[in-house]
Amino acid sequence: MLSERSAMEQEWWRTALFYQVFPLSFQDSNGDGRGDIRGIISRLPYLEWLGVDAIWLGPVYRSSMVDSGYDISDFCDIDPVFGTLAGFDDLVSQVHARGMKLIIDFVPNHTSVEHPWFKESRASRDNSKRDWYIWRSPRPGNTAPSNWIDNTWQPAWELDPRTGQYYYHRFLRQQPDLNFRNPDVRRAIQDVLRFWLDRGVDGFRLDAAADLLEDELLRDEPREDDAAQQKPPAWKDHIFSTDRPGTIELLSEFRSVVDSYPGRVLLGEVNVTKANFAKYYGLERPALNLPFNFELLNLKNWSAPHVSAVIDQYLTQLPPDGCPNWLLGSHDVPRLRQRIGSEHLQGAAVLAFTLPGAVLIYYGDELGLDNAEIPQEVMVDPYAEFGFGRDPQRVPMPWDNSANFGFSTATPYLPCAPEASSRNMDYQKRDHRSLLNLYRRLAELRGNQNVLRHGTYIPGPCYGHLLQFRRELGSHSLNVALNFGPDPILIEGHQGKVVLSTSLERQGETITDGLLLQPYEGLILEQTSN
Repeated sequence: MLSERSAMEQEWWRTALFYQVFPLSFQDSNGDGRGDIRGIISRLPYLEWLGVDAIWLGPVYRSSMVDSGYDISDFCDIDPVFGTLAGFDDLVSQVHARGMKLIIDFVPNHTSVEHPWFKESRASRDNSKRDWYIWRSPRPGNTAPSNWIDNTWQPAWELDPRTGQYYYHRFLRQQPDLNFRNPDVRRAIQDVLRFWLDRGVDGFRLDAAADLLEDELLRDEPREDDAAQQKPPAWKDHIFSTDRPGTIELLSEFRSVVDSYPGRVLLGEVNVTKANFAKYYGLERPALNLPFNFELLNLKNWSAPHVSAVIDQYLTQLPPDGCPNWLLGSHDVPRLRQRIGSEHLQGAAVLAFTLPGAVLIYYGDELGLDNAEIPQEVMVDPYAEFGFGRDPQRVPMPWDNSANFGFSTATPYLPCAPEASSRNMDYQKRDHRSLLNLYRRLAELRGNQNVLRHGTYIPGPCYGHLLQFRRELGSHSLNVALNFGPDPILIEGHQGKVVLSTSLERQGETITDGLLLQPYEGLILEQTSN
């Protein structure tokens, strides 16, 4: 039986700080204007300094590069854009040598049309891999097999003239969906997981984890009359093409593979209703260790009452052993600064780092990067064609004030971040009041304070622009207070010592007769008396 310490070490992810690296945009090492594995290795000292526990690495598999690596043509190789398998092995080794973990993005829902599996599958109707993908004949009237729409608002069925059948794609037409009702496909994907686990990766983030199975009857989905005027997924309920029965069983099979390697973790992108979210932890059998929590990421109104409400709803819906996790940014949504405003950035960092569970941050958010203005003709994201390109939040990481802000010696594949001269790593590292140094102080505090990693979460009174809660472990407690507004707030009754504040001069301040919270301040108080 595992000791308590051994069990905690194997479940390191429960309190980890994950850092998402978008490989094309992190660091170029060979002067082609695109980020790569050797570039990431060169920046590991920075991630170690920042206090990162685990790197979440975006796709670096061999790819057609239509969708920045999410269209995979070989699950078991590295694309030359990023480097080689030997370089990847070196990355794993050096990440581990610095005491960090490496999680890789895994995209099981689909492949590229250039994948050998799909090339075989489309060769003929009687090919042995035909059933590895979802092929269907036209409906009467020579129409598509269903009315399903992909996530670009286009028909989700592509006609292949050579065989007279349609293949299904939940995403781009260059990304045909695998058929996970075929046991051969399930076994093949499990073998891919083992391939990377054997190379030493510490786990996977499953892309589109709720989209792996579709309705076998291909029933039409409800469509709104104004569907064409709305952005996905608001325009239509994906009743029959996502979150289908059998998905948890499939994820449980993946989890069994991961669990056979001690200390590994399975994260997952799960965009489902609040009512269905908890089941992805696996209520009857293990599924995902960490189904991603998109509540703060998707919040439209960044105010104390709204933030307090989504935290409470999320935590009360978790299964008994479900580990919370908090995302503030990702490669698919506008930058945090764009969504909540610059005045809230420091408070949002304090919030995420003091809530219970794991924290996931997106590269550059620790610098307060904003969305970039990118001309349509320069964009590389295929979704730009449909009006919602994601390149503005994927621009190169600014490291210093040298040419191209230290990202590359060549012209970067995307323009650099706005205001990178003051929002680069080197500039902020030397400024003790910077957002970057706040992130580092918060990471250090989390690492040193058991109460923040393992303590109970106890909500406090929230009114107006005030949000507060307490973290408690035994006799030790920390109070977290956040002011979401432009005016000071007096909180009566608090006494204690300020262990961290977004107002740097308050560090170590003794509070004896009530706490005056400054505008937009986030503060952590070690309370000595109620």
